[in-house]
Amino acid sequence: MKSFVDTDTRTRQYEDVDVLTSTEEPCSLVVWNDDVNTFEWVIETLIEVCGHSEEQAEQCAMIIHTQGKYAVKHGLYEDLKPQCDAITERGIGATIEQKVES
Repeated sequence: MKSFVDTDTRTRQYEDVDVLTSTEEPCSLVVWNDDVNTFEWVIETLIEVCGHSEEQAEQCAMIIHTQGKYAVKHGLYEDLKPQCDAITERGIGATIEQKVES
């Protein structure tokens, strides 16, 4: 009777690997239309608070006016919260909403 003897002396190494199971949820800074604030004030606010160019701020203001709201910035909640607070302190309606991925 023949027996099989494994003479392979190689060793196997296993690595611990972290698997990404969740990510930080992206958020949107949404500015709301109203009948109180002027285009100029909203544009100035978007330039000063959000760092938009004049052209970008004008486009956002027009979309806010025609659509009722617009997501003017995207990012992490912690980054958007100070900007949202600064916008609302100027009397403009703004909220942070969690982006829904399709």
